[in-house]
Amino acid sequence: MILDLFAEQTLRKLAWSVLVIIAVAVVHYLCVGAARLGAGSAKSRGLFWTRQISSLLSLALGVAALLGIWVGPGDGKALPLGLVSAGVAVALQKVWTAFAGYLVLLSGRVYTVGDRVSIASVRGDVVALGFLYTRIMEMGEPAPPDQRNVWVGARQFTGRIVTVTNDKIFDEPIFNYTRKFPFLFEELIIPIKYSADRERAEKILLQAAEEHTRNIREASEKARKKMAEDYPIEISEVTPQVYYRLTDNWIELTLRFLVGEHGVREVKDKIARQILREFEAANLGLASGTYEIVGLPRIQVETQASSSEPNRIPTA
Repeated sequence: MILDLFAEQTLRKLAWSVLVIIAVAVVHYLCVGAARLGAGSAKSRGLFWTRQISSLLSLALGVAALLGIWVGPGDGKALPLGLVSAGVAVALQKVWTAFAGYLVLLSGRVYTVGDRVSIASVRGDVVALGFLYTRIMEMGEPAPPDQRNVWVGARQFTGRIVTVTNDKIFDEPIFNYTRKFPFLFEELIIPIKYSADRERAEKILLQAAEEHTRNIREASEKARKKMAEDYPIEISEVTPQVYYRLTDNWIELTLRFLVGEHGVREVKDKIARQILREFEAANLGLASGTYEIVGLPRIQVETQASSSEPNRIPTA
């Protein structure tokens, strides 16, 4: 008789549990569906946050309802359940830390979907954010080929989706290319001879950068004002600048200019092409190291300037 009563209670609780799970799932998908109809685009930030909040509330309500069904007052199961919960918490420490990272990410102050970030040696755009994982569309990195694990040497997509656990935000620095100031300062290094017309070369560099970054500088005005309001720092100098560096063999002209967080390679390509055209028209050559090998026959081998700098324009 007691066993039959126990079985009947267990079946009743199982039935209620299934109903709770179905009800929570239905409410969640109805909320997401309504948000999708209102947003009109799967890429909408509003849709993303609606999905995240709905998932979080559904999880909390579902767990609370299931605990209410299975752990009633005075049934003597609270202590055993507490001990089991403590053991599970210790065993799943990484999981809970990842979930805590997700709660921190919900604030949007670290990064969110659509941001370009660098985390755990992975650089790219955040495409999905879940309870435990962040998924990133990987982009290349400007490092020597023997020191990188990707084959794209620029900030362009490689096509791989990388999954990173959310607990990384507590252990490693997060580089965000988009938060607050979605612009970057870039540089091109141009080596010229000491005998070259330095003023003419500098003018060509500045003209090329000003022409191809004018719209970017205008667009950065609002972000610069916002940056000054939120932080004790002022970004006032965004016009292209040229800096000199003296070496044993040539003068390095470093062109510094502002770009957006996306499309950097295209802007640098346009600037580099214009510089090469203007240098050829002005009869300005790029400097290179020349070595004389003594022997029969005597020959000269001309090598390009050091290529350790990723932004250096190759010599002709």
